[in-house]
Amino acid sequence: MNAGVTSERVYDALKARLLGGGVLPGERLEPKKLANLLASSVTPVRDALHRLAVEQIVEMRAAEGFQFPPVTEPGLRDLLGWNHALLRLALQRWPAGTPAPGDAVPDGNDPGSARALFGAIAERSASAELLRQVEAASDRLATTRVAEREVIPGIADELAELGAAIAGGEARPVARRVAAYHRRRLSRIPAIVEAIYRHG
Repeated sequence: MNAGVTSERVYDALKARLLGGGVLPGERLEPKKLANLLASSVTPVRDALHRLAVEQIVEMRAAEGFQFPPVTEPGLRDLLGWNHALLRLALQRWPAGTPAPGDAVPDGNDPGSARALFGAIAERSASAELLRQVEAASDRLATTRVAEREVIPGIADELAELGAAIAGGEARPVARRVAAYHRRRLSRIPAIVEAIYRHG
């Protein structure tokens, strides 16, 4: 296996572990320990951590190494606001009066549904930069989205309704559901943050 394939495998595995809830926010990320866990040498792990730091999924601190960023109430409020602002911008760019492609809209039952649905909204804006930013925000919100299922009832139904609105192709109903989605989470921030750390 060449170095490029190994680096990509390590990056993908490490990112999946971080975004899937396998690491507690605030936890220090030790390259040697991760290398053992991922059956790799340390160099591809360090490369992956640097790449994830650029993506703001991990933090790099002088003299302290790498850390999975802690989730705080003000930080989560800010990130949810940013996510909502990006989606509003994407919706402003939607073409009027044209139905959405039928195969572009996932349902709400998969844990990655919010990421996929918000990606579908951004993709329809025809802005590659908006899509990148929405996907990056989703990556940074992944830990939150795992935890919120413990404290917010009816998430699968909420996301299924959002998917149906997206499939309808009109921006205004989607914007209403996106706003409601963010209001629900903003109102439950303390409970979401508590749920993130409850099992640590």
